[in-house]
Amino acid sequence: MKKNHLLLAVLAILFFVGCYKTDAPSDSDETTNTSSLSEVINAYRVEKGLSEIPISTSLTTVAEAHVKDLADNQPNGGVCNMHSWSDNGSWAACCYTDDHAQAECMWNKPRELTSYQGNGYEIAAWSSNDITAEQALRIWQGSEGHHNVILNKDIWENTDWNAIGAAIYEGYAVVWFGKELDE
Repeated sequence: MKKNHLLLAVLAILFFVGCYKTDAPSDSDETTNTSSLSEVINAYRVEKGLSEIPISTSLTTVAEAHVKDLADNQPNGGVCNMHSWSDNGSWAACCYTDDHAQAECMWNKPRELTSYQGNGYEIAAWSSNDITAEQALRIWQGSEGHHNVILNKDIWENTDWNAIGAAIYEGYAVVWFGKELDE
């Protein structure tokens, strides 16, 4: 029981404004597939009385590219947080800072990498060990800003999410939300 309390306490540590980092172990040794992260988010929304968000091939593609970039190239250093992108891919580099001054460089990634026509809005989490979908959700539930995106609260209250894409890779988990349908 003490181990579970310690795990939950470690998960609550804030690393970056808008992004969480934890050194807590994952809940299982299995690698979580990326569709399960979207499914966990949708199940949580339904539990809270909200509708499921349609899974988007385009936003999933962006999520998969981003978790690989985060793990392989680590663009999230110095003042750049986990919404940042390296210059080691088929995309424009982006240093996303806590003041959101470069927000558009992140919002544009779906249009830049896919045929998706709208902006993308991302939540991100990291663990030094493999991260599960359930662990990522718990991290985001502990962050008011992330939780608001997932449950359409606060500044997201009048936003209809019509697309979601998610990915998990080497300790990173990201979910992309979009207002436009993915056609």
